[in-house]
Amino acid sequence: MDFRNIKIIRTSTFAERAGACYVRIQAMAVKHHISLEKEFDEYDTPETKYIIAVDDVLPVATCRLFPTDKESMTVGRIVVLPEYRHHGLGSRMVAEAERWSAELGYHKVVLESRVNKFAFYENLCYIVRTGQVIHGDTFDCMLMEKKLKV
Repeated sequence: MDFRNIKIIRTSTFAERAGACYVRIQAMAVKHHISLEKEFDEYDTPETKYIIAVDDVLPVATCRLFPTDKESMTVGRIVVLPEYRHHGLGSRMVAEAERWSAELGYHKVVLESRVNKFAFYENLCYIVRTGQVIHGDTFDCMLMEKKLKV
């Protein structure tokens, strides 16, 4: 499998957004037994921006973006299908989310990293915003951020 040929797409159609939902259902709802109501929350709105990675026609990774405030964009639900992990797709998704955020005029990206994924985001130059662990329904997370070069 040539992972370099996987296309990264900023979604603009219903079908592409459905691809983001497909990845989230397969990688999170099914694997971690997360209900659809918890996986798809109040931040999944028509204004939310989504990015997907597509291998030929199959969506294999996704993330979502929405404004936190006037300066910051939240990036979340960064998900790669299990068989596509460890080939740089997660990093590519985050990099595209950062580019899009900067293009929209945001100066910072914030995200909640699962405690066991903390090192992944540190390698992408994210820093811990507070030392507090956020105890969610499904995962324990840390709030992290990165200043963007705009």
